[in-house]
Amino acid sequence: MSTMKNYLSLVKFSHTIFAMPFALIGYFLGIQHTEFSLSKAGIILGLVLVCMVTARSAAMAFNRYLDRNFDAKNPRTAIREIPRGIISANSALRFVILSSVLFVIATFCINRICFYLSPIALFVILFYSFTKRFTPLCHIVLGIGLSLAPIGAYLAVTGVFAVLPVLFSFAVVFWVSGFDVIYALQDVDFDQSQQLYSIPSTLGKAKALRVSELLHFLSAACVLAAGYYGQFHWVYWIGIAVFAGMLIYQHSIVTPSDLSRVNIAFMTANGIASVVFAIFVIADLFI
Repeated sequence: MSTMKNYLSLVKFSHTIFAMPFALIGYFLGIQHTEFSLSKAGIILGLVLVCMVTARSAAMAFNRYLDRNFDAKNPRTAIREIPRGIISANSALRFVILSSVLFVIATFCINRICFYLSPIALFVILFYSFTKRFTPLCHIVLGIGLSLAPIGAYLAVTGVFAVLPVLFSFAVVFWVSGFDVIYALQDVDFDQSQQLYSIPSTLGKAKALRVSELLHFLSAACVLAAGYYGQFHWVYWIGIAVFAGMLIYQHSIVTPSDLSRVNIAFMTANGIASVVFAIFVIADLFI
């Protein structure tokens, strides 16, 4: 149990709350266009959840493995499992490989297109860890990685692409990259000292917050477009109001001179935004 707890901490399992609700949106969008038995729908849902957990675990563990030397130098991250010696670097790498293999096996059990696309998905989510070494657009790459959740879940159910889940994927790209910019405000000085790239370390805190606001505006625009395109009903629009409200709230509590509530903006506001929005979207599909 102690070992499992350490690995759950290594991959920040609680942060699954960000992408998982959007994966469920993609899954239930697909269910609306198929005729599955209850048992088959349950099996696919289980496989989608396995894909979500294993892909994200591989990405996070690889990030911790690749950044272990930087993490050891940064006072904020020196308490992480690899710098403290709780989990060895080699053990973390083995965990990445195991999670990646399980992800590919799960996609094979779903359908052919998910299996064929699984190496591309793995490349995107693992490649993110390198990007902070050469581009401040690393936040966008992270957003693209998490945006695979709704379209991937939709593909798992239907086996085909569609506009609506893609709109939700774009919403995730801008939403995640926007709040990751806010999170990166904590490491501006460290990133500059280590020649690591981020929007805050490149533009400064004030301009970075403006970029984050723009990204979140684009995210809200995408969920609005999805609402109109998908002809959703009033329940969906309540979900949008909550989602937009959480975006506004996190920007109201973080300023260039006061970063004391970054974690509230990062975890609490965005966790509420994703979970509540997904509940209203899925409820709208069934009402």
